[in-house]
Amino acid sequence: MPDSAPASAPEEGQAPADGVLRAGGFRFWFVGQRWEWSDELARMHGYEPGSVVPTTELLLSHKHPDDRRHVQELLDHALHAGGSFSSRHRFVDTQGAEHNVIVLADRMYDRNGAVVGTEGFYVDLTETLDNARRAVLDESLPDLFEARAAIEQAKGALMLVYRVDADQAFKLLLWRSQQTNTKLRALAAQLVAELDTIDVGGPSLRRQFDHVMLTVHERVGSRAER
Repeated sequence: MPDSAPASAPEEGQAPADGVLRAGGFRFWFVGQRWEWSDELARMHGYEPGSVVPTTELLLSHKHPDDRRHVQELLDHALHAGGSFSSRHRFVDTQGAEHNVIVLADRMYDRNGAVVGTEGFYVDLTETLDNARRAVLDESLPDLFEARAAIEQAKGALMLVYRVDADQAFKLLLWRSQQTNTKLRALAAQLVAELDTIDVGGPSLRRQFDHVMLTVHERVGSRAER
């Protein structure tokens, strides 16, 4: 399950003040197709928080025309199979600006352990990383050199699963590192260590990887990496 609840995502789901990435949280209940957006996710779509009630129809209306059918099919599959809604696609905000996003999501359970929906984050890859990346590198260069192999392996896994380039893969690692207050090298090392738990030949590779990405920081303490 994601570590930050969408209801408080303006503080917890949003990227840090240095602007590494913008991220907004969401919850989607299968019964009734009820959505909950964080304030940041509403702003990403061009709405003031609380000014609109998110619905499946509204969500799809913002999707890029070339990606709308793909997202609709993912939602239909999630509803019928009880899986997670995860994808990489584009949407257009109310001002006409195009956003290239990755949706990282995990299953949402009720008290009895039944899957009732999906929750996670929209991560906006259209944001630039130059200043933030430079600051992080300046601050933690020794750690990065020491853990270069793990970081490169983690980036490689993200590039393969999410079909992003090396720079975008680094953005995703850095976002999770800063959002969860976990050292980048520790996060990357734990992620690489958990790759063996993923069935790469299985039909749910993306869902498995999303789960690891959203929860890997919880297990960093078991390694002497911090």
